Amino acid sequence: MSLSALDRRMLGWSALFVVSQANIARLLGRAAPNVLAVQTAWSAQRYRQILASMDDAETARFRSHYLPDFVHPAIYAIALRAGARSLAATTPLSPTVTTALAVAPIASAAGDYIENIVGLVLLDNRERITDTVVRATTVVSTTKWVLAIGSFAYLTQGFLRVWGRALQR
Repeated sequence: MSLSALDRRMLGWSALFVVSQANIARLLGRAAPNVLAVQTAWSAQRYRQILASMDDAETARFRSHYLPDFVHPAIYAIALRAGARSLAATTPLSPTVTTALAVAPIASAAGDYIENIVGLVLLDNRERITDTVVRATTVVSTTKWVLAIGSFAYLTQGFLRVWGRALQR
């Protein structure tokens, strides 16, 4: 089984995703858990508690992750779309699945950009942290995760089937 141009594109973007994710984790250091915590906070009080729990160094690390995190969503969206194209080249996909695998990564990345903009604004303007803003952002964040992880899970099971058939030959 040789790698097609689509496979190589998917692997390249996937590798870039891993490097980007590792860089963001490196920048965040011990502030990393706070990212998920603010993304899943359901109240202004909880959001403020999370930000207040960080010392100056953690806050600086938290802030530093935003610049690469404005590139990261494009990388994972392209990687997921490349994966969908690669899978579609080896397995027939329904029009509904094809559309979902094309749209979900873009919608997920768009949600990530919204989340990043709001997070950066709230970090410097804590008086703007309200229950409405936090809950709306948490809905966007949760939707982003469901779309990205759902796409990845679908692609994973699809490729496992393809590779399983290849091994049986």
